[in-house]
Amino acid sequence: MKQSLYYTVPGARRLSNYIWGAILTIGGIGFLLTGLSCYFNSALLPFIKIDTIQFFPQGLVMCFYGVLAISLSIYIWLIILWDLGQGFNEFNTETGEIRIFRWGFPGKNRRIDLKYLISDVQSIRVEINEGLNPRRVIYLKLRGNREIPLTRAGQPISIQELENQAAELARTLQVSLEGI
Repeated sequence: MKQSLYYTVPGARRLSNYIWGAILTIGGIGFLLTGLSCYFNSALLPFIKIDTIQFFPQGLVMCFYGVLAISLSIYIWLIILWDLGQGFNEFNTETGEIRIFRWGFPGKNRRIDLKYLISDVQSIRVEINEGLNPRRVIYLKLRGNREIPLTRAGQPISIQELENQAAELARTLQVSLEGI
């Protein structure tokens, strides 16, 4: 039997976040410059025909959307920079401990480092919801009905990978597996 299991959990540095950050940055700058071009009555972007757009209400709304998109893009780029959610799960049967580590937002609680005893684990629970917003999560179910998610947020892992990981965890921790 394995003495220790170690799973890395990827954070916010995913291709989809880079794509959304780039789209929001480019779009936001475009909208803001278009709105400002209408206000100053001078084309800040060479391909804009400002004579067809009035500042009030179209230019003002474009400035608002531009500022909103740039604000969201800054938030996404900061999340990517900080790599929120990145960490690991370690299950050590030799010491009888479970360690769950994640990186959070900067501040005094940036390091999320949870430690539990294997003897406190009741079971491993799997939740699979398909549809428009699929959700596939492995939970560590502790005594006192406390459940801790072990899989990454955002992109769901494949069902086969989820089942294999959950079965390996249940086997290593010698607990029951729920939800499959």
